[in-house]
Amino acid sequence: MERYVCTICGYVYDPAAGDLENGIDPGTPFSGLPENWVCPICGAGKDVFEPA
Repeated sequence: MERYVCTICGYVYDPAAGDLENGIDPGTPFSGLPENWVCPICGAGKDVFEPA
């Protein structure tokens, strides 16, 4: 699964790790994130993320 990076702050979403603090289980691909999911560091939306 592909990792995605926030173009604003550099946070990397790694599907293998998920985002446990925000209820996203490990193994969740970026495409499987809820539309309202935001970067846990800067609060940016999914639309500013690019493949890492």
